[in-house]
Formats: sequence, structure tokens, C-alpha cells
Amino acid sequence: MKLIETKPWNNYELIDTGNSQKLERFGRYILTRPEPRALWDKHLSDEEWNRKSQAVFKRTRHIQNEDKEESGEWYKKKDMPDQWTIEFPLEKFRLKMRLGLTPFRHVGIFPEQASNWEYIYETVSLIQGEKPKVLNLFAYTGAASIVSLAAGAEVVHVEALKQLITWANQNMSLNNLNGIRWILEDAVKFVKREIRRGNKYHGIIMDPPAYGRGPDGEKWILEDGINDLLKDVRQLLHPDKHFLIINIYAKGISPLITENLFDNIFGKVAEKECGELFMQDNYGRRMPYGSLLRFREV
Repeated sequence: MKLIETKPWNNYELIDTGNSQKLERFGRYILTRPEPRALWDKHLSDEEWNRKSQAVFKRTRHIQNEDKEESGEWYKKKDMPDQWTIEFPLEKFRLKMRLGLTPFRHVGIFPEQASNWEYIYETVSLIQGEKPKVLNLFAYTGAASIVSLAAGAEVVHVEALKQLITWANQNMSLNNLNGIRWILEDAVKFVKREIRRGNKYHGIIMDPPAYGRGPDGEKWILEDGINDLLKDVRQLLHPDKHFLIINIYAKGISPLITENLFDNIFGKVAEKECGELFMQDNYGRRMPYGSLLRFREV
């Protein structure tokens, strides 16, 4: 078990956390968003937060379960646009992502995943002898898919919401790339179909939500489905050269649970990292972002 840190970069910093909120800078713009796990006091005063923030997300309905989506409304200052772009530097590629203010507090990027983008880019670049194939499940707006493509992989991107696939496609074009295979489907169904087809992938990336719905109303509950999904995912991995990334941000799923799931299905592997993913705010508080397990044999 370890603590796995994602460092801030030029276009992102976690300024302050506390009172169930976080103050973040995305490029030129500073946002205030809910953060249920930030149970401590803020370092800066409410007045300083209000002065710095160009947009504040406020809930329109109370959510008792932190794993459920929070609907709400953004309150913006005059200089705050609805959409803008930021960049993240990799070794030979600058990832560009279009951000936007959504009704569910999200902005189109999970900045803590930058540690995984670096891992993906490096790992795909290490695979020699054949063109790597990467499967990105629950793929959101496509950062991991685009990084995999830029590193030289053939990429399959699976997402259950059409508007998120549209957003990911726009991000791919923003990076002057093409060729990602877009799949609008329930991830569990797609994985089972790929098993029947006999397809194999060198890399599989998954960030499953606590709950969700497929495009045809399929119900996903993480605690009920994650064990079987991992068993199926194991069948899709290339037998010789492969990597796997599992990130779970769900209440009650600790790194120990994630590691037990993995070890029971995959056995003990040498090149494995497992622990708590976190980012540190400007005043030294470490904000947890869930359980992360990743391994590679390339």
C-alpha cells in the first residue's frame, strides 16, 4: 500500500480545501466546487474564496449519498466563460482538453488522473514489436484515450452517454489526432462481447462509477458488478505485454479492497502499484481521490 500523488502543473492547482469544498484553478479560471471528503476547515477565509472564485457550484437538491450525482447551478462572474481549454505536458505531447461548466459539478476533466496519463503514455511507448491496443472503459471525455493514441496505440473508447462521446471526439480533434474507435454502449456488455470475439488488448483502463446507467437502461452498481467485471477484463488482456489501470472513487472502496479483488483474480504480480491517489492543496492538506491500482508487464 502506498500514497500515489498527482502533482499540480502549470494549468491546474488545488488552491484550498475544507468545509466540504475545494478551490481549484483550471488554466486562467478559479472555481469552487463541492468536495464531500474535505471535512476539515478551510485555510483561507470565505471572503478570500469569494474574491478568488470566478464560478461557484451550488446544489439545487440535497444529496446524502456522496456517490450520487449532484445536480446544481453555477454562479459565474462576468469574466467566466462557459467553455475554455487547458493543457497538460507529457514527454513529447501536450494534451489539450476542452472544459465546460456542467449541471453536475464536473468540468470535463479529473485533474488527479494526470498521474495515470503519464503512466499510460510511458507504458504504451514501452510496448515494442506490434501496435498496442488499448481499451478505455467508462471513458468520460477521453483524456486517457487521447494520451494512449498520442503514444502510438490503437484505441477503443467505451462510454454510455452520447454527449460524453461527442465531447471526447471534440477533444481528439482539438489535439489534431484521429482514429479512436467510439463505442456507445454499456461497458459490461461490450467486454463480454469482446471475449466472445476473442479480442485482446495490451492495455485496459477503467474508472468505474459507484453507480450508473447504460444507454439502454442497464443498471451498474459497483459493489455488485466490479468482481465479475474484473474477471472478464482479465480474459481480454494480451498474454505477454499488457497493463491495467483501475481507479475507484467510491465510498467504502479502500485500496485494500481493490488489492484483494485484483490479487484474487490476477494473482501476485511484480510491477504493481496499489494505494490511495491524492493531490495536495497549497496549504499541505492531502485530498484523497480514491483507490488506484495499476500494473504492467511490458
